[in-house]
Amino acid sequence: MGVFERYLTLWVALCIIVGIALGQAAPVVFHAIGEATVAQVNLPVAALVWLMIIPMLLKIDLAALAQVREHWRGIAVTVGINWLVKPFSMALLGWLFIAHLFRPFLPADQIDAYIAGLILLAAAPCTAMVFVWSNLVDGEPHFTLSQVALNDTIMIVAFAPLVALLLGLSSITVPWGTLLLSVGLYIVAPVIASQLWRRALLAKGGAAALAATLRVLGPLSLVALLLTLVILFGLQGEEIMRQPLVIALLATPILIQVYFNAGLAYLLNRRLGVEWCVAGPSALIGASNFFELAVATAIALFGFQSGAALATVVGVLVEVPVMLSVVHIVRRSRTWYENAGASSRA
Repeated sequence: MGVFERYLTLWVALCIIVGIALGQAAPVVFHAIGEATVAQVNLPVAALVWLMIIPMLLKIDLAALAQVREHWRGIAVTVGINWLVKPFSMALLGWLFIAHLFRPFLPADQIDAYIAGLILLAAAPCTAMVFVWSNLVDGEPHFTLSQVALNDTIMIVAFAPLVALLLGLSSITVPWGTLLLSVGLYIVAPVIASQLWRRALLAKGGAAALAATLRVLGPLSLVALLLTLVILFGLQGEEIMRQPLVIALLATPILIQVYFNAGLAYLLNRRLGVEWCVAGPSALIGASNFFELAVATAIALFGFQSGAALATVVGVLVEVPVMLSVVHIVRRSRTWYENAGASSRA
């Protein structure tokens, strides 16, 4: 991991401080940014999100879908966790903690928005950081690539219906037009653009040209994420200052669902006799989130100053330390995992 990735939580925390301070010092500027919208799409955020997403999608070779059958058990577990377990478990945790247990400590008018943000976070499987997590657990690279390519393909058609279903189950009004626009703007269009660009780079200069482009774009992606957070917290500052406990309360269901889904994926892979080098990245892919997409969609659907946007940003705040703890658990349990697999084969 590079310096930016390793200390992402620190940078996010600094962005919270800087954003709140700037929001208090220059509220007119931040409100002008927040109002720069066309068809419910905030133009500054749209540009920043594209800078976040495109470098990640450039790494993905959709031709890897042909390798899915080579690791079908690990693929089946991860797809099941990502699309059948994680979004629904997060909706349940949101209902339990945000709508009930923590309700007395949260702004009443933001309860539904907080739950919506948690749902958006869980409905988007991670794309880019998965490659980092997989490398840290010596994951099978072909499995990781094919799983991410498959998730991106599924996301194009399943993200909007799944989010709409879960928002509906939570009695939250679904703005279908804005949701579909977000899918087109933040999933379909970037996937197409990145694949066309990837092909052009490979045709012109091969893998070296692609790697050189990613070296340039990689830092820009993280800078764009941090700028988005500064804007978001600049507009959320007053609410956070009034309710500083909100961030810790929102982090609780996120932490529970990460460990639950990672553990479930890991144990299911062990039960099915999947190799550890596949089970490790499977658990990590099943637990992590595509927080860039979640943040952008929350802003488009509910606005900068909504509880939904804040909930997705809390996901960014906890992502790196929590996932690194999962990496540690997976690595420390390798002997246990492989001994159990050898016993079952015997």
